[in-house]
Amino acid sequence: MVYRAEYIWIDGQKPTAKLRSKTRIVADADAPQEWGFDGSSTEQAPGDSSDCVLNPVRVVPDPIRGGDDKLVLCEVLNTDMTPHDTNTRANCAEVSSRYASHEPWFGIEQEYTFFKDGRPHGWPAGGFPAPQGGYYCGVGADEIWGRDIVEHHTEACIDAGLSISGTNAEVMIGQWEFQIGPGDALLVSDEIWLARWLLYRIAEEYDISAHLMPKPVSGDWNGAGAHTNFSTKEMRESYDPIIAACEALGKKADVHIKQYGAGIEQRLTGLHETAPWTEYNYGVSDRGASVRIPWQVARDGKGYIEDRRPNANMDPYVVTALITDSVCSEIDG
Repeated sequence: MVYRAEYIWIDGQKPTAKLRSKTRIVADADAPQEWGFDGSSTEQAPGDSSDCVLNPVRVVPDPIRGGDDKLVLCEVLNTDMTPHDTNTRANCAEVSSRYASHEPWFGIEQEYTFFKDGRPHGWPAGGFPAPQGGYYCGVGADEIWGRDIVEHHTEACIDAGLSISGTNAEVMIGQWEFQIGPGDALLVSDEIWLARWLLYRIAEEYDISAHLMPKPVSGDWNGAGAHTNFSTKEMRESYDPIIAACEALGKKADVHIKQYGAGIEQRLTGLHETAPWTEYNYGVSDRGASVRIPWQVARDGKGYIEDRRPNANMDPYVVTALITDSVCSEIDG
């Protein structure tokens, strides 16, 4: 007996990396092993030295094929087994290990937009839909497009054992969100990439594409982000570390903004529930702030914060490593 292992990895496209995958037939008794690919076709190697290595880092059941088939998330290595330049997971692992004593937890809210026939799903040909207002968490065929894909995707994430914790329709028509977490940086980041792959793959079956572009439509329409919720054990126990974390993120705001996803200036305009990308602020229950402290956290005097700046197209390994380092390095002095 054999099973199919879908090897999934992150390529070297710039400014935003893409997911790639290919299928390997594996003997039933074997765990997925290292495999190779042509890096010259993924912007990860020159043609005269094109071999790159796929190193499995997380294996889950394949909810699309079913049976004993697997999804195999891989990191990319050079042939000398060192991390490839495009391998952002390696740094995330190092940062997570360095600050493990603080027990950082994350929950990521991944927004995305469905497109059909070159326009957002649900938009009329050659025109615009009704203004934003009724689409967020809406119900009804005049408010919602793509729910069948969302339900299919949610079931697939559950069947794959991912820590999906919710879904909802978003503010712009044809726009949705799923949430992954809470969990440590590597778990949540791995699962965001796997959930993205499942979203793209399932949407294929409906002849619809899912996109992470930060500003799908210019004008008076919401962009798409990946709000990143974060806490340490200190933050989960008292309120002063909550404020300290907000202040720590502000000290390195410019560093974060540069690595929170291409096109961030298109989305963080100060409108549509965003703070300007050139400024940094935080506040309780403020969705127009860079970082929001949820109202119940202020009430309870402990909990977490929400960094609202990351784009939908951000690399979760980069974002979780940045937040962990900026906050935990301040704790350690």
